[in-house]
Formats: sequence, structure tokens, C-alpha cells
Amino acid sequence: MRVHVDQEKCQGHNRCYALAPELFDVDDYGTAHELNGGQVPPELEGKARLAVSNCPEYAITIDEDS
Repeated sequence: MRVHVDQEKCQGHNRCYALAPELFDVDDYGTAHELNGGQVPPELEGKARLAVSNCPEYAITIDEDS
């Protein structure tokens, strides 16, 4: 599984970072980005899904095939 943050959609609410700091970080402007190339370890897949469902801008997507 892999996560991706669309930088154009992200408005800096940082819910993803608050819920899954192992998977996301934020820059100096508050825009989120994925860590580790977006790769999600199996034990963090639940947190990745939680971050996706809590993003008010729908800026995070999951690729299940990666």
C-alpha cells in the first residue's frame, strides 16, 4: 500500500499528520506530504485509511497495489 498527498488540494489542516505522524509530515507552510515515498507498512494501514477518511480536502489517496 502507498499513500499520496495532492499538494494542490492540501489546505494545511494537518489531520493526517495528527493521526499518522509515522506516514505524514508538514512543511513550513503547513502543507502535508507523505514520508518514505508514501510506502505504508502493513501495521500502519489502518492509520493510513483513517488519515484518508479525515482529510476535509480529499487530498490523500491510497494505492492498494503498491
